Amino acid sequence: MNGSQTHQLEAIARQAMRDHGFEPDFPPAAIAQASAGTIQAGGAAVRDLRGLPWSSIDNEDSRDLDQIEVCVNEGSTTRVLVGIADVDVVVTKGSPVDAHAQKNTTSVYTPAVIFPMLPAALSTDRTSLNEGEDRHAIVIDMIVAPDGGVSGADVYRALVRNKAQLAYPAVAAWLDGDGDAPAALSKLRGLGEQVRQQDELAQRLQRDRDESGALDFDRTELKAVVDESGVRELRADTTNRARLLIENFMVAANGVVARFLSGHGLPSIRRVVREPERWPRIVELAAQHGGRLPAQPDPIALQHFLKAQRASAPDTFADLSLGIIKLLGRGEYVAAAPADTSLHFALAAQSYSHSTAPNRRYPDVLTQRLVKAALAGGQAPYSLGDLSTLAKHCTDQEDAANKVERLTKKAAAALWLGDRIGQKFDAIVTGAGPKGTWVRMKGLPVEGRLERGAEGLDVGDPVRVRLVHTDPARGFIDFARVS
Repeated sequence: MNGSQTHQLEAIARQAMRDHGFEPDFPPAAIAQASAGTIQAGGAAVRDLRGLPWSSIDNEDSRDLDQIEVCVNEGSTTRVLVGIADVDVVVTKGSPVDAHAQKNTTSVYTPAVIFPMLPAALSTDRTSLNEGEDRHAIVIDMIVAPDGGVSGADVYRALVRNKAQLAYPAVAAWLDGDGDAPAALSKLRGLGEQVRQQDELAQRLQRDRDESGALDFDRTELKAVVDESGVRELRADTTNRARLLIENFMVAANGVVARFLSGHGLPSIRRVVREPERWPRIVELAAQHGGRLPAQPDPIALQHFLKAQRASAPDTFADLSLGIIKLLGRGEYVAAAPADTSLHFALAAQSYSHSTAPNRRYPDVLTQRLVKAALAGGQAPYSLGDLSTLAKHCTDQEDAANKVERLTKKAAAALWLGDRIGQKFDAIVTGAGPKGTWVRMKGLPVEGRLERGAEGLDVGDPVRVRLVHTDPARGFIDFARVS
């Protein structure tokens, strides 16, 4: 392993970006706009909430902070406030940065290089909710009832200040009793109690989601650790208690925003996951694991099955989760009129938006502009037809970004596995169709094509394979079935 691997991965990533319709570099006009950083803060009134004990929890290496959180107690009522970076105050509609963001629609994360949707001067500085900095935000203000439902909500603009930038691993270990309190908690008196209260409220929200049928998956992902010496490690990146805390807050906030826009008579971009076309295969897969599902798609029945499997068969749950995720199909963006209903099957949610990551996703920027128009009592900045076109483009670019990220992760994995040709591994089938059959290694989420012995296999089947070939430049990892 050497530095040439890092350069190779960077070159592979840049070429993959171009091949899939992305602009990997910012045009000069966008760079100039980012350097100027002019704030356009007109519109609805802006509250001053800088005195609240806000904090953020994100990845250890995150520099583009999209959200901060705080709990506010008022007698017997507890409110959760989620502050979302107001990107639109700098990235105005039709500006050079906006044009580039609309083209790419998403940040793309590869092992050796990140391609941010917004220039770093914005996404890691002026539009990032960095610790100790005053920032404009959109606040989603929610009352969490004892049963975990959101019993009331408001949306408004505010000035905020992040008091402590926290990281998932340290917070999770502390909450689980497996580690000391993160040092950042000492920056503000009472911040530890504040984060523990956030965790308690997030668990309430989770219980409500469970009862509604939100699906409980193992979402282990491959993380290639790359430094100047090359591919240093392949790691299985798993979820934890702190990630679930933020996930529950974001899911609740995204639902509030979608309902807010509908209530103000504005169209929106919704995030949907339709009922799975391959439900019969999900039923068959459940039966292979001792479960029983109804003939028609039922998220609550599937959720109960997944919960039971996680408890009774934890060693095989990751493989089962992966198979069902593949069979559920992709999420997509759709334009919706105020009265339209939509379904996110995996979250068991109606009228669900993406609004909480505007530094990284363009649909969230579009939603932010619609929210600000509603707050100002103005007209929607986009027609339903405009949103329909943009929704399709965002879905297509998200699919393309997933392909770039998969290819570059596989390129890193191919480099790491290069001296393991001939070794045998347990695996699970993750894709099966006319274009080929794919498998993922157990224990380490490395996926490759099954070149020989795919006959009779379907998604979710366990299989023993042998590594036969790797091609980092093309992201190829090839296996053969071991009889």
